[in-house]
Amino acid sequence: MSKSSPPLWLFDLDNTLHDASHAIFPAISANMNVYIARVLGQDGVPATIEAVNAARLDYWKRYGATLLGMMRHHAVLPAHFLHETHSLADLRGMMRAERGLGRLLRSLPGRKILLTNAPTRYSTDVLQHLRLARRFDHHIAIEDMHVHRQLRPKPSTLMLRRLLRKHRAAPSRCILVEDTLDNLRGARRLGLRTVWVTQYLREPSLKRPGYVDVKVKSVRQLGARLRALGAER
Repeated sequence: MSKSSPPLWLFDLDNTLHDASHAIFPAISANMNVYIARVLGQDGVPATIEAVNAARLDYWKRYGATLLGMMRHHAVLPAHFLHETHSLADLRGMMRAERGLGRLLRSLPGRKILLTNAPTRYSTDVLQHLRLARRFDHHIAIEDMHVHRQLRPKPSTLMLRRLLRKHRAAPSRCILVEDTLDNLRGARRLGLRTVWVTQYLREPSLKRPGYVDVKVKSVRQLGARLRALGAER
């Protein structure tokens, strides 16, 4: 990355810019269990938690997202699933995040895009609570991740290729900042630079995988790692 070619940053949201594992993920997971139990149930009787867990694990392994499995095998409408599972009565009270993220994002050279598998309404509310909405040039949520009329959330390389073409960005100019290794692995295969954020993971691996360029505890450390990412001003 040359100084005349500033980077394009792709930032994940949950467990990257805030601690979703503290309260938000458990609440969403509980909502998912209720929803899936209702869909898998018979004669008005919800499915058992064992059946729900088995379905979630199976769909996650096969498709990379529970939603994709529910759509394919149970004709679930994505908008309904996302609304039901991400309805949180006290989102602000559930949030935990570091201070200084706005200053950090403002200081980084280049454009910034929020790229999240979360739905638009939820991710918009989170950004507003974090006071980070104006720090991003674009906001791409899961509803925007369609390729050839098929939903392709992260870690889809098809979706990433389409995004880069739309924003006229070469892979070597892009940096994905994420907590999820599967997403980073796919991005690295396309030639993107990768940053692994570990502080909100409950069981973070100590070893940096080869497809991760930079491992940081907090996104606040990015300013000190620009040289390693080839993103200096």
